Amino acid sequence: MNKITKETNNWTEDQPIVAINNVHKYFGELEVLKGISMNIMKGEVICIIGPSGSGKSTLIRCINALNDINSGSICVQGQEVHSDHLDKLELRKKVGMVFQQYNLFPHKTALENVMMAPVQVLKQDPKVVRERALRLIKKVRLEGREDSYPGELSGGQQQRVAIARSLAMEPDIILFDEVTAALDPETVKEVLVTIKELAEDGMTCILVTHEMGFAKEVADHIYFTDKGVIVESGSPSEFFDNAKDPRTKEFLSQIL
Repeated sequence: MNKITKETNNWTEDQPIVAINNVHKYFGELEVLKGISMNIMKGEVICIIGPSGSGKSTLIRCINALNDINSGSICVQGQEVHSDHLDKLELRKKVGMVFQQYNLFPHKTALENVMMAPVQVLKQDPKVVRERALRLIKKVRLEGREDSYPGELSGGQQQRVAIARSLAMEPDIILFDEVTAALDPETVKEVLVTIKELAEDGMTCILVTHEMGFAKEVADHIYFTDKGVIVESGSPSEFFDNAKDPRTKEFLSQIL
């Protein structure tokens, strides 16, 4: 079975780590994605913004094959994600995802939640995984809360455990699907700081977000989607200071 690796696909770091070409996606008769294309390079931070229902979350769920596509192509490190030969476990080792809802196991501690997938899915040595998990919990600034259960943690703390859990699989790319949308305003900042630190470390990050100030600060490139198409894209300075499309200007006028 094909593996998503540089060796099998001859992918090199001067090529897009994620290449999306003319992707269409239907739910029944409703076309949610209408020919989306974008290239993402290793180490880039991409923010996808737009109104609710514009296809943002569907798009990133297609990147790690949680949703299939009807036509077009999505390649991760040179491997077609929607190939019949795809090894989805290999894909999800490469492409982590953090959701709006934390989805932590309530009967497991923070440390156990972080360790679970590498031990149970990847069959890695629990001692090695434990050391990695402890480092990651420290990285997301939750040192001392390793033995806390999700119900004993704030929403922001739970979301940081979810980020550490994704990092425990040692991915090359992390997808963030509106990860601050369910948080109280006071806890949003601690999660955004964690994501910013990942970006500064060189992690390739693709974020669906409504946090415009954060997008302006951390993104290398911003895509504005509406009704299943990319309306406009550019660097943060181009996008926020010199938007050209009337729909983009209307959107920004309502949220800034």
